Amino acid sequence: MSRNLFAALTFSIILILSGCGSSGSSSSSPAPSFSTQILSSAANDGDISVLNTIPLVTQGNLASVFAGIDAASGTEYRAFLDFPLTGSGGVPGSAIIDSATLDIFIDSLAIQPAANSVPIRIDLVTFPPNPLLASDFSQTVLATKRSAIFRSDVNHHVVIDVTGLMAVAQAQVPPLPDFQVRISEDLSAIPDGTFDGLVEIHEATVGRAPLLGVIYH
Repeated sequence: MSRNLFAALTFSIILILSGCGSSGSSSSSPAPSFSTQILSSAANDGDISVLNTIPLVTQGNLASVFAGIDAASGTEYRAFLDFPLTGSGGVPGSAIIDSATLDIFIDSLAIQPAANSVPIRIDLVTFPPNPLLASDFSQTVLATKRSAIFRSDVNHHVVIDVTGLMAVAQAQVPPLPDFQVRISEDLSAIPDGTFDGLVEIHEATVGRAPLLGVIYH
């Protein structure tokens, strides 16, 4: 083989290997991120109250929903919020969740004077979603996020990190078509019931209605 032919072949091999390396580098680029904001379904949102073991279901286009315990009557309320994930502006079933937040507006907080906050738990659950059933009051929990509502939160938005709950919803087989949460007083944080409180969550007005924000890739 002549020296010139050998050099030409060597140069060609270098170009081929360089091309392979470049292709591998571009394929390892991070996937682009997307964000969406999803209003809860006013028709499906609701709450269930229980007094003396008797449940009362309230659902559909409400001014507000309630979560917690009315210290005066002993009635326990659990709020249910439904965020549709399918369709335009939703979250694809193949998405990987980077972050998720739940934005709720607090209309009122009925709490004993000695307490500054009400501990709450936000449970990832699944319900019909319409009609809401009395049995959903004790629906099986897929994941839980604990938080608290403070006196200073009244007439303000409260944004809660629910990334873990959204990731669990997305990890179901198949992924859940709706992100559904049940909000209640966290009884494990106040076992003696001393600081029972009732949280009123705004529903009726866009800009204050419950909002789920998701960033995914």
